[in-house]
Amino acid sequence: MSYSPALAIATAIFEVVVAVWAVRGPGRRDVIRTTSAILLLLAAYQLVEVLVCAQLPTYGFTPRLAFIVVTWLPPLGLLLIAQLSRSLARLNYAAAYAMLAAALGIVVWIGVDARFVSDSVCTVVYAKYANPLPRFLVYAWFYWIGLFGMVALSTLDLVTTRPQRNRPLEALLSGSLGFIVPAVICTHFVAPAQGALPSIMCHFALILAASLVFVVRAERRQVPSGAPAAMTRPPQRAAL
Repeated sequence: MSYSPALAIATAIFEVVVAVWAVRGPGRRDVIRTTSAILLLLAAYQLVEVLVCAQLPTYGFTPRLAFIVVTWLPPLGLLLIAQLSRSLARLNYAAAYAMLAAALGIVVWIGVDARFVSDSVCTVVYAKYANPLPRFLVYAWFYWIGLFGMVALSTLDLVTTRPQRNRPLEALLSGSLGFIVPAVICTHFVAPAQGALPSIMCHFALILAASLVFVVRAERRQVPSGAPAAMTRPPQRAAL
């Protein structure tokens, strides 16, 4: 079946609208900026995928651009966790900065390696990318370490601060699980979707985008009435 861009375009519009809504309201600026950056990157992937599928078979640089865009998502997710954390801020910031540094190196690598993506196939609402091994294994390990870190570090922070609630971080963890688990299940058990994990995961990331709405709303509930938009961090337990 031929590729239809409707889902990708609608998803991108939603993510851009939420990003604009987030930056126009109160809340800690670091949290709001990181949240908006994640949303805009999710939207950017959707639009790049539309370009990839519109240009086949002469796709040029755009498939690599898709990977460049999504490379920044796990590091920024870890950075948002660090900004929301209450007990493990030092550990979470260290993990986020390490992943951001690794992401920068990987982005440069993808930018100069014309063989990083060897082929693209678009079907219905998703795209498959062919990546020569073993170079793609390096990228896969980086990405999965980042996703695992998002789940593990946010869970650890929530556990160590019980019974105190951290609703923004709870929403982020729910959104992370909400797009990672279905994407893995879909690409493992649905035959046509096998080999399309990057695209499928970014489409399921609509769940993550929706959860970021709750992150921002929970963040704003912590802002005292009449306070300025740039807020200080809520009281924390001692950081490790």
